[in-house]
Amino acid sequence: MGKRGGHRGFRLRRFKRRSKPGAAPGVVMVDPVAPAPVIRAIAYGPSEWIEQPLASVADAEPLLSKYPVVWLNIDGLGDAGVITDFGKRFGLHPLALEDVVNTHQRPKVEAYDQHLFFVARELMLRDRLETDQLSLFLGRNFVLSFQEYAGDCFDPVRARLRDGAGRFRTRGPDFLVYALLDAVIDSYFPIVEQLGESLEAIEERILSEPRQADVARLHDIKRDLFQIRRAAWPLREAINSTIRDAHPLIADETRTFLRDCADHTIQIIDLVETDREVSADLRDIYLSAVSNRMNQVMKVLTIISTIFIPLTFLAGVYGMNFHTDAGPLSMPELLWEYGYVTFWIVSILIAAGLLGLFAYLGWMGKGTR
Repeated sequence: MGKRGGHRGFRLRRFKRRSKPGAAPGVVMVDPVAPAPVIRAIAYGPSEWIEQPLASVADAEPLLSKYPVVWLNIDGLGDAGVITDFGKRFGLHPLALEDVVNTHQRPKVEAYDQHLFFVARELMLRDRLETDQLSLFLGRNFVLSFQEYAGDCFDPVRARLRDGAGRFRTRGPDFLVYALLDAVIDSYFPIVEQLGESLEAIEERILSEPRQADVARLHDIKRDLFQIRRAAWPLREAINSTIRDAHPLIADETRTFLRDCADHTIQIIDLVETDREVSADLRDIYLSAVSNRMNQVMKVLTIISTIFIPLTFLAGVYGMNFHTDAGPLSMPELLWEYGYVTFWIVSILIAAGLLGLFAYLGWMGKGTR
């Protein structure tokens, strides 16, 4: 998967609609900071294939007339003219083109007269979770894939087309769309697994030595899991709709493969829901661990204070320095030869007695008698 320079990530971006309220539907308004489109074509049939960059939409005409399946991948959505040209050449619906450039769309599938329009979310986990919109158009003999940035998870699909292994090249463009969706869904699993391993590491630290940084990391993981759920949940519904509702552009055999995609999305959702519950439980465990640790500290301080209370009392009494000449009820111990030694012996006995009592009651250990 290639690097995406300057990509800030969906999590930190706030959606801002570029068209004004009440504007005509189907208007293509691109992001002024989006990169310029880069077109790459892969055309193939049972016995041959070709892969090459294209300078414009018109360069795809010879491929469309020669090969049974033509896949045009467009990286970058910064040129409204190029996107409009694609719409005119392939008969794409204006509302679908509007959804292509407004990259806040939730995963879905929409059927039009001459094509099917799919939307999915590509995920990348680096310092934080990043997500891009993938827009797919399925036609009679073509597949168009629009991506926000260069770099994707489709290298295994391209490798299978180059190698010609299996019956990939003998199938139609609907099977290519299945392969692309399957690659997107499979790319979710390593991300979910990595987040799960992070949760396990945090759990071990919380049980041994809880830290404030773990709470912040838990919050980040929970937010990432929420983004994955937002990508996988509607995608499952979209795939199920293609399985449930027959369409002439999707063969029955391909619908069988799409059931496997739907099953994978269910697995992703189950893992995400489990990890979300674990992250919530770990936060409660952290709070309990901090509370228990504070209780241990308070117990130690209380024991020390309790030991010094009688000692402070004795020291205070004998610190008043009443002399025996003042009367018979004064303090005769002030003139004892071993008074100072006796004071320390009594103090040590009191401290040892209290420590023994606390140990007997179980207050000095982890449990309570």
